[in-house]
Amino acid sequence: MKLAVVCANGKAGRLIVKEALDRGLDVTAIVRGENRSEAKQAVVKDLFDLTTADLKEFDVVVDAFGAWESEVLPQHGASLKHLCDILSGTDVRLLVVGGAGSLYVDAAHSAQVMDGADFPEMFKPLANAQGRALEELRKRSDVKWTFVSPACDFQAEGVRTGRYLLGGEEVTLNARGESIISYADYAIAMVDEAVRGNHIRQRISVVRA
Repeated sequence: MKLAVVCANGKAGRLIVKEALDRGLDVTAIVRGENRSEAKQAVVKDLFDLTTADLKEFDVVVDAFGAWESEVLPQHGASLKHLCDILSGTDVRLLVVGGAGSLYVDAAHSAQVMDGADFPEMFKPLANAQGRALEELRKRSDVKWTFVSPACDFQAEGVRTGRYLLGGEEVTLNARGESIISYADYAIAMVDEAVRGNHIRQRISVVRA
């Protein structure tokens, strides 16, 4: 399997690259500057400059794009639209590193995590941007996409336990009542989905087992 990780220099991107390499996959990092991931192969190019030709040889493309400052938050939607446009009509699967704010908290799907009174105000703009990107993604029937949301407590420096639970559109709690996962365990789930391809045009979520 040939896997490309877009924005491979980020925390999530680097761990996804490492997990895939450890499993013997053929991994290419796509980065804007110096490749700081463990991938030996790299394409040095801005995400917005990528073309269909750049990605057509891959089986799976993982979009690990992240933007945090308010002025660049719209790039969540713009970058995802660009990747969808250049993958439109191809067999290349697109896996998206998503957020937890858009997960639903009820079976009726009438309220999301980011609507809660205890949701940190500082994270609402990011959650809204990622939520809007997901809604636009849902309209794409021309791309084989999968949106992977982490648990609510997404820990960059958390330990790798090697175990996770797979959920769907709603917040999933583990046996201890937690919604938590490390970046390292999230990377395991992402690579599992890359290999198996079980959730085409679906949003899934993952939580520490």
